[in-house]
Amino acid sequence: MDLERAAPRSVAAESLPADGPRVASASPPEPRSLLERLKTRPDFLRVAKARRKSVTPGLILQVAPRIQGDIQSTDPVSREDDGDCRIGFTASRKVGGAVARNRARRRLREAVEQVMPAHAKNCRDYVVIARSTTAARSFAALVDDLDTALRRLDSYRDASNRNADAGGS
Repeated sequence: MDLERAAPRSVAAESLPADGPRVASASPPEPRSLLERLKTRPDFLRVAKARRKSVTPGLILQVAPRIQGDIQSTDPVSREDDGDCRIGFTASRKVGGAVARNRARRRLREAVEQVMPAHAKNCRDYVVIARSTTAARSFAALVDDLDTALRRLDSYRDASNRNADAGGS
């Protein structure tokens, strides 16, 4: 009895099920976004330097032509169908604390997942910037803001034209 009092069971051991620790699900994880991400600071700076942006109440969208290798694609045919678009997300401290910034970025990622694969023109880099109203804005309004920004920047493509773009016509 004295040994039991001297060495009590750990709290973690008591919280485990009787049949042992749980194992991760055998099903494969859901696939992440098919959209490529901008990850490096030079990529973000290059998009900002292009100075093409649209400001909406819920977000700011910046766009720049994508660089293929070392040469910027200017051929109208290859510009539309050579590669997928890349997207970067950012939220400054103006948006709020870490929790607010993360929430804003998560909401923007989901809006991008719904709009960009079908409607963003290919072979361009996009940066989506959260605003102080992003976290509180309704999701439908965020999707609408993204749609509006794409149209203003001449980066919108109809979903029905997706196959025509890929065919080069």
